[in-house]
Amino acid sequence: MKKNVIILTALAFVLSAFVFQGCNAIKDISNTLANVSKLQFKLDNVTNFRLVGIDLGSKRSVTDFNISDGMKLTNAFATKSFPASFIVNLNALNPNDGTNNTQKTNATIAGLDYRLILDDVPTIAGDIQAPISVPGTGQSVTIPLSMSLDLLQFFGNRSYESILNLALALGGVNGTASKVKLDIKPTVNTAIGPLTYPSRITVIDKEWR
Repeated sequence: MKKNVIILTALAFVLSAFVFQGCNAIKDISNTLANVSKLQFKLDNVTNFRLVGIDLGSKRSVTDFNISDGMKLTNAFATKSFPASFIVNLNALNPNDGTNNTQKTNATIAGLDYRLILDDVPTIAGDIQAPISVPGTGQSVTIPLSMSLDLLQFFGNRSYESILNLALALGGVNGTASKVKLDIKPTVNTAIGPLTYPSRITVIDKEWR
């Protein structure tokens, strides 16, 4: 009888240990998911914009192009090829810096499935080439995303001047990211393995999301 009591006591202890560890594991997973979900994103700017190989960084309007550039642009448009390349700078913020009841946690973005939207028109898709570390310091990290596309493939129904003005609005002297959106689905490395966001996020330049 005494032996049975000892065995039952031992079993109860083992079961309690498993339950305790299970609760801790669930708590760890819950905390991990909460911290991952707190990552925030915002568009910064568009840089290094080149249209048909012409740098738009010093251009304000159509009248700023010289004769050579103008001929190159009109010839490219006439042949149905208007290649553009530029960099969209995406800011990532990890607010888990140990303040406001947060646990200081660094985050590594392992994947960033994105879709580029220009002037409300969906264009190309892509992903980052290497993991991005976002330290839990409360400071943002800039992720440069290189883009390359033929504008006529997506804006072929627009006029030459309309497409050129769009390019200038993105990459000219007064260019901004206001006409850019990124539809993203991040994957973040965690202690329990890579976690992919359950839904996509539309990132703009006006606010953190």
